[in-house]
Amino acid sequence: MLPAPLILVLAVALAYLAAHVAFDWLAKRFLLVSGAEYLLLGILLGPQVSGVLSANTMSGFGPLITLALGWIGAIVGTQFTLPTLVRIPGLTYRLAFIEALTTAFIVAGASAYLIAWLTDSALREAVVPAVALGAIAAVSAPAGIEVATRRLRAQREPIVRQLQVATAVDALVGIVAMGLLFCLRHPVDSSAGATVTPTEWAVISVAIGVVGGALFHLFLGGETHTDRLFISLAGAIILASGAAAYLHLSPVLTSAIVGATLINTSRSREAIARTLASSERPFYFAMLVFAGASWRPSGLTWWAAPVLLFLVLRVVGKIGGARLGARINDALPIVGRDWGRALLGQGGLAVALALDYTRFAGTLLPNVVFSAAIASVLLTDVTAARLIHGVVSAMRIRGAGRERRGARDANGAGRGARDAGRETAVDGRGGRVEEAPSPEVEAGPARDAEGGE
Repeated sequence: MLPAPLILVLAVALAYLAAHVAFDWLAKRFLLVSGAEYLLLGILLGPQVSGVLSANTMSGFGPLITLALGWIGAIVGTQFTLPTLVRIPGLTYRLAFIEALTTAFIVAGASAYLIAWLTDSALREAVVPAVALGAIAAVSAPAGIEVATRRLRAQREPIVRQLQVATAVDALVGIVAMGLLFCLRHPVDSSAGATVTPTEWAVISVAIGVVGGALFHLFLGGETHTDRLFISLAGAIILASGAAAYLHLSPVLTSAIVGATLINTSRSREAIARTLASSERPFYFAMLVFAGASWRPSGLTWWAAPVLLFLVLRVVGKIGGARLGARINDALPIVGRDWGRALLGQGGLAVALALDYTRFAGTLLPNVVFSAAIASVLLTDVTAARLIHGVVSAMRIRGAGRERRGARDANGAGRGARDAGRETAVDGRGGRVEEAPSPEVEAGPARDAEGGE
């Protein structure tokens, strides 16, 4: 029988090759963009089902998974390019932040009270897993946006831009919330000492990311060759994510700072973003398989209650928060009432944050938090692209309807003006003899032709 590590490597390689062959076909034909199948593969290979991959075997892949978490974080960081960010209207950011923060607060608040009641513990202790659940709930999958809009040929429509910004803001809120949680609840027995304050840990997290980005410039500078870029990026991410894991900080947060630093300071920003994106799938698939194999249900009898609450409240937060933001900012004609439905897909970042939480020293209810993330990914990812397709299609139909109504109203107003401008000559008995058009009305179309309506 083959060794378990080799089985894991072969499983990931076969899954990657299958996805490479079938990904575009499935996306174009069925609007199916998902990573749920790799989670299921990991669960089937893990100790909970077949036992092919034992817990000891999985522990040997810890450095690889840390690199995978860092790689995903770095890709998120590359979305925040300052020249692009300043060109986006403030309304777009307001809608995105209201939706993301509303979802996080609803899920975290309700989960804290439920966990405190179920565990009969202080609310202060229950806040830790609740904040983790809120951070995970805020995250949305961006993968289906390109697939759905490419089919509709709607890449330049306002609703599409709003969804792209919203998924980036969702990722930012989730990563920062989880990273700050690690700083606030840092274990006192850390190798860095027990006297470091949460603020100092936050500064250290940022410093690790900035140093990782600076070292990239030191070694490569303006290099654009793909192979050298990959090696250098891997070195910077390994340094940042490894240092964060060693200090019991979040590798996802520090690597996101590395990505943001590189994309805003390097002259090779396009080559960096392209290299990170083209190399994402192997790390992404390996992380999903590892996450599935690492999952185990909680030994608590009530563990399903917070999971179900998470699933329900996340839907309420996404749809309700998006609608609230649109109403407050008078943006319903632009994004519609139900644009939050397009953000229900979770994606791999949710699994990365949940996996990050389980690896954090001294976490409370790690299996409950991890189960909630996996359940949400399995339930929402398969339909994510279809939901986006439905939202964008509805906004396109509404926009076309508004244009038709505007054209009818304009035509009706023009006919009314012409009718009012006609002069009627009446004979002595009151009978209608002829209609003569008014000179002023005759000049109207000429003005319209020159200046437009």
